[in-house]
Amino acid sequence: MADDILIVDDEKDIRSLLCLMLEDEGYNTIEAANADDARTALLAQPPKLAILDIWMRESDMDGIELLEWVKSIYPGLPVLMISGHGTIETAVQAIRLGAYDFIEKPFKEARLLMTVERALDNARLARENTELRARVNAGEKPELVGNSVLMRGIRQSIEKVAPTASRVLINGPSGSGKELAARVIHNQSDRANELFVVANCARLSSDRVDAELFGAESLQSHRRVVGLFEQAHRGTLYFDEICDLPLETQRKIVRAVNEQRFRRVGGNSEVAVDVRMISASSRDLPVEISEGRLREDLYYRLGVVPLSMPSLADRREDIPLLAKYFTNRIAKMIGVKPIQLSEEIFAAMQGYDWPGNVRQMHNVIETLLIMAPDDRSKSVGLDLLPAEIQNMSRHSARSDMEQLLALPLRGAREEFEREYLETQLHRFNGNISRMAAFIGMERSALHRKMKSLGIGTDLQEEGNKT
Repeated sequence: MADDILIVDDEKDIRSLLCLMLEDEGYNTIEAANADDARTALLAQPPKLAILDIWMRESDMDGIELLEWVKSIYPGLPVLMISGHGTIETAVQAIRLGAYDFIEKPFKEARLLMTVERALDNARLARENTELRARVNAGEKPELVGNSVLMRGIRQSIEKVAPTASRVLINGPSGSGKELAARVIHNQSDRANELFVVANCARLSSDRVDAELFGAESLQSHRRVVGLFEQAHRGTLYFDEICDLPLETQRKIVRAVNEQRFRRVGGNSEVAVDVRMISASSRDLPVEISEGRLREDLYYRLGVVPLSMPSLADRREDIPLLAKYFTNRIAKMIGVKPIQLSEEIFAAMQGYDWPGNVRQMHNVIETLLIMAPDDRSKSVGLDLLPAEIQNMSRHSARSDMEQLLALPLRGAREEFEREYLETQLHRFNGNISRMAAFIGMERSALHRKMKSLGIGTDLQEEGNKT
């Protein structure tokens, strides 16, 4: 994707020369003969770099004034100043105001191109650092953990959709990892070096939602607010809980999605952007449409490629792997030694329904790391788990024991074996090979035992395909 460069100079020959040089290097160029043309171009679509002449005839701003204006609106936009009448004082002033560099006319082609390349590289590095800090602050790394059938299927779907420009709509329960999936899509796309911008629809101010999404401007002062759509230009804009947006704002998004352009609040000119949209919701979307909280036309435009994130209870096989992953990652993040999780911990976790899904497990592991004894050489016991997980495990154990005590020894043994094997079958999502390895039986012997107890034929067959 070629970078756009704005060239502002009152001399047509200079503009033409710069355009020719830069286009030969694969850049896209935009020309402006004065400050007014430059402001119009900048407000319509921000470039990746601006080259400003200092002295311009028939212009309401000189290059220094235009530099100040540019930096007040796009502080991260790299600007090169050029002039045939520059002084050291002028160059110093331009650098102090935020210019990347100052080049005197007549300039040498090699030096100009090298400066342009360095300026673009520095701006790109700054964007990457911003994104990296955002990931660290959010405590998230763009990696989907899990070897279950469901998670393998999601990763395969992402590998197919990520390189395309298609819009993705992710549905799934709260805490299941929808934003993480969106970040993985972004990281595997050709937009990975650009920003991943999050629009948390539930937190957007109801009276300023349009300004926050599309930006706002004052025509008198040339001042404006840069909206989330513009911040995500050439990157990805992620809408978390899309149903929480006001219906009128949803209508404007439909147009923005269709045309990749919009008007800022208070503005008259059209703003063109190149944004990939990924949206997410934890709700039943057909119900939201029927009850008037989600526009049907927006739903179909955003949901070109649907993706469903499963609840943690639907992929219990991944729980031990996730627990180990979180243990190591969170320990490093909060500065403590990792802990060892026992098999009884894993069993209790796999028997719990996790209403808060992966986010809840993350919090449980962090609590275990904080509350665990200083001696980390021993495995952590059940007593450190939250009461609701302990109670479910103990209640299940008590109920089973009461039932067994009411049976003769032979019947109790058969019932115990049946309950045990059904629990393990569920734990490993029907994967007989992994189940046999865990409980220490030959696969053929396990098949015979399960057949004699009348256990889960359909689940066995499903698991053996994975």
